[in-house]
Amino acid sequence: MKFKTINLVTALMLAVVSFSIANAQRVNRPAAYRPFEPAEELLFDAELSRSLLRKLDVADFRLKAQRTTLASAGESSQASTKRETLLLTCDISSKGFFPRLFGLRFRETLESRVDPNSLAVQNSKRTDEHGKRMRSSEAVFDHVHGKVSWTERDPNDPRREPRVVTSEYTGPVHDILSAIYFLRTQPLQVGKSFELPISDSGVVYKVPVRVLEKKRMKTVVGRVDALLIEADLFGQSGMIDGDGKFYMWLTDDARRIPVSVRVKSEYGTFDIKLKKFTHSNAVQQYLTQQD
Repeated sequence: MKFKTINLVTALMLAVVSFSIANAQRVNRPAAYRPFEPAEELLFDAELSRSLLRKLDVADFRLKAQRTTLASAGESSQASTKRETLLLTCDISSKGFFPRLFGLRFRETLESRVDPNSLAVQNSKRTDEHGKRMRSSEAVFDHVHGKVSWTERDPNDPRREPRVVTSEYTGPVHDILSAIYFLRTQPLQVGKSFELPISDSGVVYKVPVRVLEKKRMKTVVGRVDALLIEADLFGQSGMIDGDGKFYMWLTDDARRIPVSVRVKSEYGTFDIKLKKFTHSNAVQQYLTQQD
């Protein structure tokens, strides 16, 4: 059975946004911190149901967001100017019966550096390990000229010619990771719909997003009101080939925590639930460390 792991992991990743330039030894910060700042960690558990198979553990998802500072590119170590960025990371690894059932073990790691003001992605790196197959890729976003350049390499064969894809875009654009964090900052209401520009593997897609309903749910963060989001990821012109549905529940409060995701595809139904939520409330301590 041929299992399109890369496409599926991309869908799951959506189950699961945010560089300021400073000068004179000061960092230019937004006036207010978002709910996932200065640091947050989310741990999800993914289960698969298909035909006679019911709720098999298939993967762990670990998402982290952290505000950090970097030395500005091209400047010497003596320079005092700094820039601030939101660093988003994700680690996905197969577990349980999944590797034995499909004969496939996978791990995927992603890292995105995001502008903390506009929440537009600046740089994305991804490493895929699917059995013996390995791929590493990087996407660089030039917001001045509206161009993304994506390069994929084979670490097992350094002499192999890299794959390169470039696309043009207008306005802010997101990647797989930053899209979910951007959604968490939006004034979502039942009945609202919009398009979200997302770049994946060098291609920019305009993904339709709809807010379908609100209901009371029991979650790891307590009993909360949650909003149901649907994103059109599947289809001939979508990010994922074939038929399918993608749904995500976000808490209907200032935190907008993603508590549950359901992905329906030809391979079965994937239920991804939040198992652990950790947030750093030490904003004042964080600010003091950056001065």
